[in-house]
Amino acid sequence: MSKKWAVKRLTINLTSSEIEKLEKYSQETGRPLTDIIRELIRRLPEIPETKLPPTA
Repeated sequence: MSKKWAVKRLTINLTSSEIEKLEKYSQETGRPLTDIIRELIRRLPEIPETKLPPTA
């Protein structure tokens, strides 16, 4: 069964030491960079709506 994702592409700028760290972790764990970044994002704490800035 394949997963269906609502895809939105994101481009980020990383320092060479940040990408080296990410790539090393990827190689050591055998996991793709996308999966590692997605997991880190999921671990971010939720911010209550009352603390979010207003949207335009």
